[in-house]
Amino acid sequence: MSDSSEKPPARPRKRVDYGTGREALLNAAVRVVARGGLRKLTYRAVAEEAGVTHGLVVHHFGSRDALIEAALEHAVRTSARTSSLEPGTGDIADFAAGLADMVTREPAMQMFQYELMLESRRRPELLPQIRALYEEYFEATERELSRSLPDGTSPALTRLVFAALEGLVLHQLVLDEPDVTEAALKELRSLLTRQREGAE
Repeated sequence: MSDSSEKPPARPRKRVDYGTGREALLNAAVRVVARGGLRKLTYRAVAEEAGVTHGLVVHHFGSRDALIEAALEHAVRTSARTSSLEPGTGDIADFAAGLADMVTREPAMQMFQYELMLESRRRPELLPQIRALYEEYFEATERELSRSLPDGTSPALTRLVFAALEGLVLHQLVLDEPDVTEAALKELRSLLTRQREGAE
């Protein structure tokens, strides 16, 4: 029989690659919030998800609010880069070309953003960060539409197009129908093409 005072072996921690530690913590924060909501976001939860000590999370971010803000910024950068929202070509066929794949590949990133958007209704102190997040998306949409349409775009058209994209992301998260997303994007591009041809 073994000595009952012996402790079970410690569970090995996941390794975080040197130089990518901060990004690994941000990705862990995104996953924690996507899985359990903002109320589950703690230093310990993020540390456990990333396989590090909670002191490392404190070291990188200092406060929970700073962690939330950094995770939001990280989510915006990642989503903007992977959605092809602004491919920079001015070709309508390229507009939002990777949107459905992004949702399939990184649902936690999108769930994280929606969670914080809804939470900002209950916690107004989050609203400035959410407004900044939306501005990033609006500006990227406006720049690409201005490249694609001879007469440029308007704030109303920019909002309308982005609202369509945002709704498609939400529907795919809930219903898991990427083919429906792709079909809707094809129709949106067709509408934008007609808008361009009508202006020429």
